[in-house]
Amino acid sequence: MNDRPMLILIAGPYRSGTGGDPEAMAANLARLEAAAWPVFEAGHLPAIGEWIALPVLRSAGAGPTDPLADQVLYPTADRLLQHCDAVLRLPGESTGADQDVATARRLGLPVYHDPAEIPHRDG
Repeated sequence: MNDRPMLILIAGPYRSGTGGDPEAMAANLARLEAAAWPVFEAGHLPAIGEWIALPVLRSAGAGPTDPLADQVLYPTADRLLQHCDAVLRLPGESTGADQDVATARRLGLPVYHDPAEIPHRDG
């Protein structure tokens, strides 16, 4: 690994299994965000697709359960992955996260399943 920090996409359930319940989606986002510190602490930069996609949806007058969401959430993660160096796949069923892993593998990016697997760097 070179000395440059990696941009690591944290992928896991967001809408999956929530039935559109805003509290359940918020809890899923909190689980994704809980993985941000270990990525940062390892010397890298965490990214979560919803950090970009949700403001995009809001600016279009929509939310995560709106029909427009499928046209924003998945493409946002796909576009973000073009800039990422790795993926951290958190547990849980998620079509979007599975797509993220498939895209990462197609791009030749490492896929980690535990923050402890991420190489640490100084700085």
